[in-house]
This record gives sequence, structure tokens and C-alpha cells, in this order.
Amino acid sequence: MTTSIKTLELPNGMVLVGEPDTSFESAAFHLLVPAGCVNDPVDQAGIASLTCEMMMRGAGTRDSRALVNDLENLGIDRSESVGVSQAVFTGCGIAANLPAALGIYADIVRRPHLPAEQLDAGRAVCLQELRGLEDEPSQKLMLELRRQHYPPPWGRSSHGDAAVLEQATIEHVQGFHQSHYQPQDAVLALAGSFDWAELCDTVEQLFGDWQSKSQPSDVEVEEIPAVSHVPDDTNQCHIGIAFDSIPYREPDYFQAWAAVGVLSGGMSSRLFTEVRERRGLCYTVSASLQSQRDRAAVFAYAGTTAERAQETLDVTFAELTKLGEGVTQQELDRLKARIKSSLIMQQESTSSRSASLARDWRHLGRARPVEELAQIVDEITADSINSYLREHPPSGFTIVTLGPEPLKSPV
Repeated sequence: MTTSIKTLELPNGMVLVGEPDTSFESAAFHLLVPAGCVNDPVDQAGIASLTCEMMMRGAGTRDSRALVNDLENLGIDRSESVGVSQAVFTGCGIAANLPAALGIYADIVRRPHLPAEQLDAGRAVCLQELRGLEDEPSQKLMLELRRQHYPPPWGRSSHGDAAVLEQATIEHVQGFHQSHYQPQDAVLALAGSFDWAELCDTVEQLFGDWQSKSQPSDVEVEEIPAVSHVPDDTNQCHIGIAFDSIPYREPDYFQAWAAVGVLSGGMSSRLFTEVRERRGLCYTVSASLQSQRDRAAVFAYAGTTAERAQETLDVTFAELTKLGEGVTQQELDRLKARIKSSLIMQQESTSSRSASLARDWRHLGRARPVEELAQIVDEITADSINSYLREHPPSGFTIVTLGPEPLKSPV
């Protein structure tokens, strides 16, 4: 079924993107606000995440308990998170409950209580998530890889710094919200069963008078030393490799994305076949293309034993560089089958579709219909991927390892 993507740009700079489809009984929304951790002042690392946590502790006429109860009574499957550039609020539920859910989230982003008496509890949640990284060495490694590969402050982790979080005050939280929760460049994307005209009226009532209270100040860029090895007293070794790619907004993005799909994605992919299946070097290996608005990189990961770590690094790196030699038609055929399955599943999920609409608007300033995405995929050929790879072979590598001993870099 072909659907129509609609947009409404509010005078305050907020954009509403919608794809109504009455074949669903549900509706989902994705709200992006430019309040990511890139905006953390150098001496307040983690304040964006702490602010997001505190915003869920009462808003509008609801205290903390009433806020949670009302969302649960509406049956909203929700999440809140902070990324590099954006704070993200998502929700999905029965279509009839959509207006009420949007009303609650309008209070959350515009009128949070930020109660001082709950600061210690909010801080404890953020510290628990930060310290939990010690139990997830693979995640700890990849955060360090991002930190080193991207120029500051774009490689920051939203988890922040424990010592800084311990000293954060409610005034820090209030100041961050005041400066960065603004309608300019905010995106609200919805997919599912709703009437577009009614939705526009609802959004204009909830967000139309939302105005910027102050302009965000420039964030000082900190100097970040490179750490190529993170010592860890364990029998395991975790390997991270990154190289530059092109962002989602570039015309050749899907060529780069398809090339990485050949490299990693399914049991027939190159990394799985060569590193794990044929050689038995590691228990997991993968690579993904991750894009910010103006920069992108491929991040590869392998987890193995300390004894086999050097060989795993060498073979994984060799497969990454070998990608520059091109892909085969057979590899592309297998990849396209997976991509088309993914597109079909996306059409059947309002949550996935609202996320795609928000991402498209954030990166492109417009939203792509599913039919356009399908056409882009159909037009990808082995020749088009190989032409891209000849012009953009994997290069600019960053390598970080975590384990008992440093490894010899193949670069």
C-alpha cells in the first residue's frame, strides 16, 4: 500500500513529519531534540544524560509517580535516550491514545519539574549505567574506539564521567535544559493510524507556542589523548577497528552501506565466514556503518581469547582492507534479499517507520517513502559498489584493543 508522507514546519523551527496509514491500529512517534552529549560543557560530562533522566521525574501537572502511571495506563511502549547530537523520546501504542501521549511528552520536554529532592536518585541511575560498562568490556571498548576515531567532541559518550556526575547540581541540570531543550531543529515524526489534519491541530496546540529561551553557548573542545590499548585483567581480548566512510546525506551512502553489508550481515558475510567459521578465531565478529549528520565511520568488533587475539586482529584487518578490491554479484544477491526483508518488516512496524522518518528529516531535510528506498536498493549493482570502493577504499584506520596485553598494530 502506497502511503503519503506529510510535513508541517512550525514557525518556531520545529518540524512535524507524518505518514498516516489506517491499515494499522497503532501509532508511533519519534521526537528528536538537539540536546545530545555533544553539548555537554567540558567540565560537565554526562549532564545531558542526567538532565534526560531528571525530566522523567515529573512534568506539567504530574509528579514523578503520576507521570509513569499515566503513560502505563495509556499502554505506551516508550524509551528515552541521549545520543551524540540528539535527545530521543519514543512511544508506541494504540492509535486512539496518541494525542494524550503527545500531551505528556510535550510537558516532559517543555515543563519538566527537575525536582532537586530527586537529584541523588537520578544521579544514582546515571552512575549505575556508567559503572555497568565495567561489566560490558565490548561496549567499553567500542566507546573508546568512537572517542578516538571521531574528532572532539563528536566521539563523546553520553555516559559522561563519574567524578563529574558526583558533583553535578540541580542548577547544572536546569541550565542544560534551559539552553538546549528548544524547538529549533526539533523533529517529531509519526507513523500509523491517525488523521493528519487532527494531528497538526494537536501538535500546534502542544508545541506551537514553544519558544527558544536562550541560545546554546559554544562548547569548548577538549583535547583527548589517544589510547590504543585498554589494559584489562582477563583471558579475553576485545578488538575494535574503525575507518572513515560517508554520511547518510551523501548520494553514495547506500553504496557504502551495501559494501559493509557484504562484509558483515548474516552467516554468509565475509567476516563471519573468514574470521569465525573457517579459522575459528573468535566467538563474535561484526561491522556496521554508523552515520552522524556530517561524518560517518565503519566500526568493526571482534571478541576472542588472549591467545588468538593477534591473529584475529590481523585477519580481521586484512578482510577490511580487502573490501577495497570489490564485491561479487553473488554476495550482492544475498545482501539484497536481506535488505528487502528488512524493508518489508519496516513497513509493518510503526515504531521502525517513525524512526526512519525522523532520521531522514534529521539528515536530509525530507523523508523518503519506502518505495523510494526500495528503488535505491534495486538500483545498487556490484559495479556501482565497486566503483564507490575504488574511489573510497577503507583507510584512515583507528585500532583499539582491550585485554591483558597490547597487540601489534597491522597499520
